Amino acid sequence: QQELNLNLFPAVRLDRALLPGMLAQGEGVIVHVTSIQRELPLPESTTAYAAAKAALSTYSKSLSKEVSPQGVRVVRVSPGWIETEAAVALAERLAEQAGTDYEGGKQIIMGALGGIPLGRPSTPAEVANLIAFVASPLAGSITGTEFVIDGGTVPVV
Repeated sequence: QQELNLNLFPAVRLDRALLPGMLAQGEGVIVHVTSIQRELPLPESTTAYAAAKAALSTYSKSLSKEVSPQGVRVVRVSPGWIETEAAVALAERLAEQAGTDYEGGKQIIMGALGGIPLGRPSTPAEVANLIAFVASPLAGSITGTEFVIDGGTVPVV
C-alpha cells in the first residue's frame, strides 16, 4: 500500500486536479515518471515498487487514449538506474555487505540489471532533460508512448 501511496495515487490525484483546466483550454501535457522495474523488477525488496510503477504505466496509457483526442498529451518517461542519493546509498550498502568499495557496489547493481551497455547509470539531469523535451512543443505530436532512459538496460527491438 505504501508504494501505491507514493508512486501511483499522487499522480492520479494531480491529474484529476489539473486535467479540467487542460481540457478547457484544449491543450496540455502530462508526464508520468514510471520505471524500467515495471518490466524488470529487482529482487532486493523492490517488488511493491515495481508493481506500483506498472500500475502507473497502465493508468497513463489509458489516460492518454481518453484525453489525447481533446488536445492533452500524456507521455511516460521510464528511467533505469539513476545515480541519485538513494541509489548511491544502495550501492554503498551493497558494497559494505559484499566487502567491496562503492564501485564494486555499482557493479553489483549493474549485474542485477543484466548490465548497462552504456557502462554507467543515467544522471538526474539526463532524465530532467528528457522530461523537458517531451513536455515541450518540439514533441507536440507525441502522446501515449513511453521513453525509456536506461543506458540500454532493457533490450528492445
